[in-house]
Parts: sequence; C-alpha cells; structure tokens
Amino acid sequence: MTKAIQICGTGSGVGKSIITAALCRIFYQDGYKVAPFKAQNMALNSYVASDGGEIGRAQAEQAYAANIASSVHMNPILLKPTADRRAQVIVQGTSIGNMSAVEYARRKKSLLKKVHQSYETIAQKYKFIVIEGAGSPAEINLKAHDIVNMKMAEYADAGVILVGDIDKGGVFASLVGTLELLDKNERDRIKGFIINKFRGDKRLLQGGLRFLEKRTGKKVLGVIPYYNDIKIGEEDSVSLECRMQNAECGMRKNKKLTKLNISVVHLPHISNFTDFDALEKEHSIKLRYIKTPQELEGADVIIIPGTKNTIGDLTWFKQTELDKKITSSIIHRPLSIVVGICGGFQMLGESIDDPYSIESSAGKIKGLGLLDMTTTLAKNKQTYQIKGKDLLSKTNIYGYEIHHGNTKISDSIKPRFLITNRTGKAVRILDGAISSDKRFWGTYIHGIFDSKEFRKKFILEIMQAKGLTNTKLDCASFNRDKEFNKLADLVRKNIDIKYLYKILNNPGKEPYV
Repeated sequence: MTKAIQICGTGSGVGKSIITAALCRIFYQDGYKVAPFKAQNMALNSYVASDGGEIGRAQAEQAYAANIASSVHMNPILLKPTADRRAQVIVQGTSIGNMSAVEYARRKKSLLKKVHQSYETIAQKYKFIVIEGAGSPAEINLKAHDIVNMKMAEYADAGVILVGDIDKGGVFASLVGTLELLDKNERDRIKGFIINKFRGDKRLLQGGLRFLEKRTGKKVLGVIPYYNDIKIGEEDSVSLECRMQNAECGMRKNKKLTKLNISVVHLPHISNFTDFDALEKEHSIKLRYIKTPQELEGADVIIIPGTKNTIGDLTWFKQTELDKKITSSIIHRPLSIVVGICGGFQMLGESIDDPYSIESSAGKIKGLGLLDMTTTLAKNKQTYQIKGKDLLSKTNIYGYEIHHGNTKISDSIKPRFLITNRTGKAVRILDGAISSDKRFWGTYIHGIFDSKEFRKKFILEIMQAKGLTNTKLDCASFNRDKEFNKLADLVRKNIDIKYLYKILNNPGKEPYV
C-alpha cells in the first residue's frame, strides 16, 4: 500500500519545493521507491517530462532527487501566467488553452478527476509519495475549490508538515495563524512543523519552539539552517529576485574575479530562467538579470530568454528602449554577441505573428530585426526532450523544447543546431539560426548551456576574442547528485527522521503531541 506525506507552507517561497526534494532523496537513500506529486503548480519555469508532456520544473528536480524518470502525472495541472489575470492551463502535460481565474475556477471540479487519476497512476508504482502543496492551505478565498492543499492531503490520507520561513520574519505568527484559519479536521491532519532558513545559534530559538509546541499541540520536527552552498534548480520567480540581489552583493565583493559580463534581460513574463544556472555557476563569469538600458553597459553577451508572452514582452522591450541600447552596444562593442532562447529567439527576427491569439490579442508585431527570419505561433505546442549537435562547434548538445512557434529563416542565415533525437525518437531537424558574422544567434532549445562541451566552447571563444587567456572554467566538475546528497544530509541532520516515518506510517487524524 502506498503511503504519502504532504509538505505545505505558510506561503509561497518558504521552501516547500526544496524540502520535498530533500525528502525524496532521503527516502531514496533509505531504500524506498518514492515519487513527488503536486496536484497544481503555477510556474513559468517548466520542463518536458520523460513521457513527453510539460510539468513544473520543481517536480522534474524532485523526480531526479528520487532517482526516477519524471512524468506528467507528477504535476497533472500546470498554470503558466500569460498576463495579470490569465494563464495557460496544462493538464497532464498538454495545454487545454488560456483561461481567466474565474474560468479556471469553474473547471476545477472536472479537473479534480484528472488530479486523482494522476495520483493513482503514481501510487501504483511507488511505495512513498511526497506531496507538495501550493501557496498556503489557509487562503480563505481558495479553500472552497482547493485541489492542491488540504483536500489533496485528505484524498491521499497523508499527514501534513507545515513549513515556515524564519528568514522572512514572523514565522511563529504565520505558523499559528495558518492553523487558526483551518477547520478542526484540517488542523488534526497537520502533524508538525519545519522551520526553514534559520541564521544563527539554534539555542536562542528554544523558547520560541517550546511556545509553538505548547500553543498548538504540534511537534517541531526540526529547524533547517540557511544555506547558500547547495546548487538545486528552482522555479519560483521569488527565488530569481533573491538571486538578483545576492548577485549584486557578490559582484561588489568580487570585482577582481569578474572576466566575462553576461546580461540576461529580465522580461516581465520571463520563463525557464534555469536555462542560465550553469553559466551563473562559472566563477569566471559575471551574470546579471537586467531590466533597464543602463544596466546593459559593458555587456559582452546579451541574452534574451524565454517568455510566456512573447509579443507582450517584446512590446515592453521596445517601450524601455532596450532595443536601441542593444543596437548601440553592437556598434560600440564589436566583440559583443546577442543570444535568444525560445521566445527571445523569436524576438530576434523580423516579425512574430500570433493568428490564434495563443499568447496575445495583439496579432502581428515587428521584431528586433537582428536575424532575417519570421515566426508564426501555431495552435499546438511542441514539447520534447532533445539531443543533437552544434553545427558551429561540432559539440554534442541536449535540452528540451517547449514552444508554439514555427520559425522560417532566410537563405542569408544558417541554422545553428541539428536535433538528432526527440523524446527517444531518431530525427534530423534543423534548429535555430546564426548570422553570417556569428554575432547573433538563437535557438528553441532550453537548457542548452547545461551541455558542458558546448558551454565551454561558447565561453572560451568569447574570452579569447577579448584577449583573456589562462581562463579556468569551474563548472565542468559540477555533480548534480552530489548537490542533492548535500541537501538530503542537511535536512536529515536537522529534523527528527524517526518522527517523519511515524507520520508516514500513522497518518490518522489525531495529533501526536
């Protein structure tokens, strides 16, 4: 019989995804077949699962932590915001269209069947399931049609651990307040707390922990220290904002270490910013996310990333005059290059046409005109895991495609990549484009910089052109498993693992404390 435990939080960005990944790795290390599950996720960082559909990036990372192939059933509903009040709704890996919040709420009852279907599909294969909640389970305006928090825990008969982020401040009030807003059956299902991101001496926290346990009757399973030396991919835009702040601080402290300046345009609807994690880890690179033309000053590489609203973000791009700044940078910095990924690749062309209003009602829009090509957005989305070759450096590459666009390039430019495998099927498909002077190129392939040899060639060629020699690249030795093991060790050492297993084996409604 499959057993489940659920990780809920006092709000977004408190660490639910990371704790879920840590538990997946801990249970795997302890010899159990374990899988992650999140009924509904709202994220612009997505991934193509092993079975070919689209899921939240966090569930793909959690599957890796559990040492299993990812599946669309691990995240049956994915919401990708396209505007302030609309989102693309992806069900079991396939888009069913864009909806307003009201439209989506009306569909939830029917979608709940898909959620349960996916959960049962996972439950047939694995001994343990670690379920991740979304936001807070105490959102009063959402509880009536909840399909991801306490209603999911009830369906799976899972004990719930509530996570709070002490680094945000007010952790005791948020934990107690969350319980107070739940009904009795929901409170009974919550078996304990984890306090996350603690800085300092834990002895100073003991009085607060004793108060929390006495006030609520729930056990504090542990306190996880704040860390910044474990590299796990994240999907939340909140984490990107924190990284931007940390990067600025790090640059002020380490100016002497900076050699290559890479600027990623922080588009309003930026998606899949994990595409640049591998570049960010290189100590020889200064990577920044920028929003203004002034911040582009001195950039050796300008990257326009993926977006969930290409036309809307291209309009913003022009309104901020970033397009003019790029043109100026190209003229005054003859060694600088411009790269576009997915939506950013489409922006580099002459025009983008959205005849079916897939991402916008604006229809057709003029592009940046840096590559002689045109893009039309089709109704059906293409989602594939891919392998291939860089036609310029002759290195092997891998990654994944998630796009509606079909791009036609002119004879004046050449494709950049050859895709040889799509989700396990041998193919020969040309991808992307590169200008004759090699200063502008783009691709539909997300995760392209994760390919070590390609990344190495890309960086070294630019550095050599700048006259930088004896450059050491640090990330070639990056070990993803090592990072997950570090995360698991940190969590294992700082929580009551025996109590955790007790919750798994006794998910009944009575509190343990």
